[in-house]
Amino acid sequence: MVVKIWRVNPEAPERDAIEEAAAIIVAGGLVAFPTETVYGLGANAFNEEAVRKIFAAKERPAWDPLIVHISHPDMVKDLAAVVPETFWRLAERLMPGPLTVVLPKRPKVPDAVTAGLPTVAIRMPKHPVALALIEAAGVPIAAPSANRFGRPSPTRAEHVLADLGDRIDGILDAGPTRVGVESTVVDLTATPPTILRPGGVSRETLAEILGEVAIAETPKREGEPMPSPGMTHRHYAPAVPLRLTEPSPQAVQDALLRFLAEHPQGKVGLLLPTDWREWVTPSERVVIFDWGEWGDWATMARRLFEGLRWLERQGVVAIFAPLPPPIGLGLALRDRLIKASGSDEIAR
Repeated sequence: MVVKIWRVNPEAPERDAIEEAAAIIVAGGLVAFPTETVYGLGANAFNEEAVRKIFAAKERPAWDPLIVHISHPDMVKDLAAVVPETFWRLAERLMPGPLTVVLPKRPKVPDAVTAGLPTVAIRMPKHPVALALIEAAGVPIAAPSANRFGRPSPTRAEHVLADLGDRIDGILDAGPTRVGVESTVVDLTATPPTILRPGGVSRETLAEILGEVAIAETPKREGEPMPSPGMTHRHYAPAVPLRLTEPSPQAVQDALLRFLAEHPQGKVGLLLPTDWREWVTPSERVVIFDWGEWGDWATMARRLFEGLRWLERQGVVAIFAPLPPPIGLGLALRDRLIKASGSDEIAR
């Protein structure tokens, strides 16, 4: 299969490209498209055969559900059997945006979308290309991130092409995404509402709207249906080991020097905050990716997956990164790094 690539204006996508991509969705094909968070791999959410193509292309296990994307809050009525008042409160403040809500599903939503669970995850993305594609297709679009399962999520069309290549029909290329980490998933069927995956909307923002908000623990077992995507123990992982450090430049320097002494061969990569550069000097064995100023969680989130992918392309044998605190968007960064490393163990 030869993948079709449409390069489109991210603010005002060309109509011909959108209509051509939408026709592929309607016909049961797969199209990757940008959202404000990461690139998604989309199929008609009501076409179970098309949805199963997503799982095949990504090598994604059937127990990991998909998010269904809509272009207007009212479309939730086609997907959810019950729409609570809390949904409309969230929609008024945060839709479109990097928020996904979990609600009881209607029978018309295929089990392949929901991993056989009685709930469906729904979101309205804040990207002109994504919204135009959904509108043109005339159907909700089921879409996980457009990468191989378990890999760092794609924030550029080049990442999609590298991971999925000729496994899909098309890519709408609108340049880099703005947020860089996936949406927050909040379960509105739980009491209190529960964050299943932290993301682009902070817990603090949700609490302003909903009151008490809990955070779910990552399930310990895999192979059973997950209530949300992004809940596997190891996920978002680069091709080389990721090692986490305490959140200080001294801790990064100490962990790096210790690793270099213990491993005399190979290059090491660093996700290094801009303002910590004086602590580490690039060399033949040390490759640095500028992660942004420490505490500027929005910039660091936008650069996270880009940095992991860039560093692994430099041929490093390991990547080091300091672990942000669980505050604001730092919670999502922390979640992605712990899952990308497969452990919350700190390198010392």
